[in-house]
Amino acid sequence: MWLLNSSIGKKLIMSLSGLFLILFLLFHLSMNVTAAFSGAAYNTVCSLLGANWYAVVGTLVLAAFVIIHFVYAFMLTLQNRKARGNDRYSISARPKNVEWASQNMFVLGLIVILFIILHLYQFWYHMMFAELAGVEGSINPQDGAQFINYYFKGNIIVTVLYLIWFAALWFHLTHGFWSALQTLGWNNTIWIKRWQCIGQIVATIICGLFAIITIIFYIKGVGGDMTQCCQSACQSACDAAQACTGCK
Repeated sequence: MWLLNSSIGKKLIMSLSGLFLILFLLFHLSMNVTAAFSGAAYNTVCSLLGANWYAVVGTLVLAAFVIIHFVYAFMLTLQNRKARGNDRYSISARPKNVEWASQNMFVLGLIVILFIILHLYQFWYHMMFAELAGVEGSINPQDGAQFINYYFKGNIIVTVLYLIWFAALWFHLTHGFWSALQTLGWNNTIWIKRWQCIGQIVATIICGLFAIITIIFYIKGVGGDMTQCCQSACQSACDAAQACTGCK
């Protein structure tokens, strides 16, 4: 039970769940990159991740990791506040060599969680849940490209809110990545600096690409011009072939 009761155990659970969520962010990023180039390809991915048993199981596993990560973050925050007691009010300046993100991880995490709820409402609720529940809407639950265009294309408010989310996520990841590896034991004087650098690179790649793609969605929506051209060309070729067959 030391995983549940001790500080080290709680931090270990936080670290493992956090690293899992980073892997999911990379997977989700690949989906968004796909959407930036091809709406048809993105919809193919959406159909694979729709109302299928493996997609539902994956969603439940992801939700469990998010809840575990947040709950243990809350528990550790309360534990740290209780341990410091009134001392936390006596120091107003940030200690030297202590990152701003380190002191505000819970607030940053709370912002990330709130926007995850918004994101789930916009997409998961109207896509996977709608398909499972058989709810009919104005947009096909498997047409993720159309949902992206609906929420982002020309919508400056939603776009700015998501950019704020990515900024908070960047600060959260830059500290959380190397801190998780430190908890797992990779904290010698040589590698801790390397993990901090790698963490900043990973966070910048993830959040930077998310931000760039979001701006692309705002300006022109999902990709698909090439796909549409190919479909039109194929349709024209089919029509020509049918016409030739008719002549014969």
